[in-house]
Formats: sequence, C-alpha cells, structure tokens
Amino acid sequence: MRTSIFTSLESIESTVSWFALTVRPQHEKVVFRSLGNKGLESFLPLYRARRCWSDRIKEIEAPLFPGYVFCRFRLDRRLTVMTTPGVTSLVGSGRVASPVSDQEIEGIQLMVAGGFLPEPWPFVRSGQRVRIKRGALAGIEGILVERKSSWRVVLNVELLRRAVAVEVDLACITPVSDSAHVGDRRRSGQPFYACYQA
Repeated sequence: MRTSIFTSLESIESTVSWFALTVRPQHEKVVFRSLGNKGLESFLPLYRARRCWSDRIKEIEAPLFPGYVFCRFRLDRRLTVMTTPGVTSLVGSGRVASPVSDQEIEGIQLMVAGGFLPEPWPFVRSGQRVRIKRGALAGIEGILVERKSSWRVVLNVELLRRAVAVEVDLACITPVSDSAHVGDRRRSGQPFYACYQA
C-alpha cells in the first residue's frame, strides 16, 4: 500500500501545473523576469492604470493581481522557484501548494491579450458585509445580496427587527475587513488560503 502512496505522490510532483506565487511588494516584474531567466514559464497579467501625481496624470502598466505572479512548473522544482529573489511563498491550503486551474489562467490570458481592458476588482460575495464608498450613502454598511440581475445592500435596523435594501453599483462598494459580523473567513469572502513556505 505504501508503494501506491509514493507512486501517487511522485506523479503529483512530476505534473506540470500553474501555481500562484506571493512576492514582495513592488517586485512582481522583477520576479517575472527572474523566473524567465531560469527557464520557467511565468505569467504576470498587467493592465493600464492611471496614476495621479501633483503635477500630472500618467498611464502605467500595473499588475492585475498585486503581490502575485503565476508560474508553471513541477512541484519537484519548487526549490528553484522559491529561491528566486522576491518570491515569498506558494499559495495553497495548509502546507500543500494548490495549483491554479489551466482554465482560469487561460481566461485571464484571453482577457489581457484580447484587449478587453480588465482591471482589479474587490472580491465580494453575496452575503458579505460591505461599505458604500461613493455617493450620498457613502459610509453606510450592510450585507450584499443579489436579486435577479442587480445587487443590493441591505441595512438592518436591529431594534425594529426590520431591514431596508438599496440597489447599488458594484463599483461603489468595498468589502468590510472586519468579518466578525458575518462569521468565518470563507463566508465573508476574504481570501482563505495558507501559504507553503520553503
């Protein structure tokens, strides 16, 4: 029986998969180039961002996923990846690195290459506590719910045991980092992962 366990582990180690690497802040492009210099296939999706300085507005290429670079390799080559300057960890669950599906990577590559102008977006889920960040309701917090093809923020009036809902544009809300009101991290929509460190 042990032989089959080792055999399956060996097959996992020898499978080429995409993995997400966490990198030091502002080191995404350096890590991307370094991985390429090591002969590893890597992917750093970029988007056009406008940055405002005191005297001008400039368009720059910024990472679509700040703090992450994708790399395709066999797990038995993780030491080569982890010793790349700027790489801090492999994203996974517990102490096991989790591969990113080929379909997700292909989807991002198609968006970037196809001129669809993707941009970073806060990760929110129905049922998550959010804050309205613009407009007359700025600062109001509530629970995000989906109704048919629209999104609404529900505000509870605890004393009356009643609630009101208002339709919102997803661009006008941001996740509330304090998840004490909505339970564990999985339900709150916050990233739920652990990192494998070499």
